[in-house]
Amino acid sequence: MKLRYSLTSPYVRKVVVAAIELGIDGRIEKIPTNTADPASGLANDNPLSKVPALLTDEGPLYDSPVICEYLDSLQGAPKLHPAGPSRWPALRRQALADGILDAAIARRLEELRPEGERSPAWVAKQQAKVEGALDALEREVGAFGKDATIDQIAVGCALGYLDFRFAADRWRGRRPNLARWYDSFAKRPSMVATEPKG
Repeated sequence: MKLRYSLTSPYVRKVVVAAIELGIDGRIEKIPTNTADPASGLANDNPLSKVPALLTDEGPLYDSPVICEYLDSLQGAPKLHPAGPSRWPALRRQALADGILDAAIARRLEELRPEGERSPAWVAKQQAKVEGALDALEREVGAFGKDATIDQIAVGCALGYLDFRFAADRWRGRRPNLARWYDSFAKRPSMVATEPKG
């Protein structure tokens, strides 16, 4: 398997954390990819020209929820994706965490535009989405189990991205339970090994 990746992509981080937790990280060759470079050939592996894209014998896979579930299918127990009734809350929380990333990245891209072209209203709208999702996770974090599951991995990577790009926002302030959980989860070897830098 080959993984097209970018060092600072939180979606890539989610995939790599999942692979480490499953014990299959060593089976994946990582291909650094500049998503802005048409010559990278990324569009051949993902028509959206986004990372992560996983190249398998069966063909390319994208995006991170699909790739994580595929990796989970390669292993026996324990699974990152719970079975039975607990599956749906886990997938919902994964979607919530991915939504935090979608909004945070949209905000970051807007803030990188030239000053006269930025929309403060757009930035505020994206930040409101992040805040609402964090408040929801503060209410739900007590339902997290001891084992790493796909929702916890997604939430951990989302919170790590907020620390990486928006540390000044201090998301922990009104969310003590979520902060305590994250401070513990961030110490997992898979999270330490994939901490974004740069």
